[in-house]
Amino acid sequence: MQHEIQARPAATVLKVDLEQGESLTCEVGAMIAMSSGMTVETTSRQKGGKGGLMKGLKRMFSGENFFLNHFTAQNPDQSIYLGPTLMGDVIYHPLDNATLIVQGASWLASDPGIEVDASWQGFGKALFSGESMFWVKCSGTGDLFLNSFGAIYEVDVDGQYTVDSGHIVAFEETLQFKIGKAGKSLIGSFLGGEGLVCKFEGQGKLYCQSHNPPSFGKLLGPQLRPR
Repeated sequence: MQHEIQARPAATVLKVDLEQGESLTCEVGAMIAMSSGMTVETTSRQKGGKGGLMKGLKRMFSGENFFLNHFTAQNPDQSIYLGPTLMGDVIYHPLDNATLIVQGASWLASDPGIEVDASWQGFGKALFSGESMFWVKCSGTGDLFLNSFGAIYEVDVDGQYTVDSGHIVAFEETLQFKIGKAGKSLIGSFLGGEGLVCKFEGQGKLYCQSHNPPSFGKLLGPQLRPR
């Protein structure tokens, strides 16, 4: 499997080249175009029969789709183009018997050897951070592709790092975060427009996105004409 990420970061497209017999598991609706020698299987299970109804429901709670699309090359030299739902970026993150925690809607595609499940992050974190109670948990070995709203930048955290809520894309499971105020006082944090933030601790890789979908929705919503 070979890949190429094009037109970064505002209107990114991912091209994946597959040889005969190779497969790629994708988020439903992510496919833009593909070669004629590709087939697609839509199911709630992982490629090879893992998972099923319960894992599909867990993915829905995390912000992903109940179903998965498995694309398989039936002929040599096949390719598929994928893109984010919103205008944004795509990054590649290889997993080697490891786990990456991904915020809902940021998982784009992965190797069939990677298990796509859901991870409980806690009611308190969801209530105060603006994120979901369930996050996508990608575990195993293989290629993993993530998407975002806006550009993605990565941080190698060694100690502490603070991220505004709504800007988290993914982080390695060696990192943990807790909710805290941006400034010294809670009132000052809200008056400054930051409010509550996610404070990471540990050592590992963290991916953040430049734009915040909820904030964009609040800005755009009042401008839309009612039907």
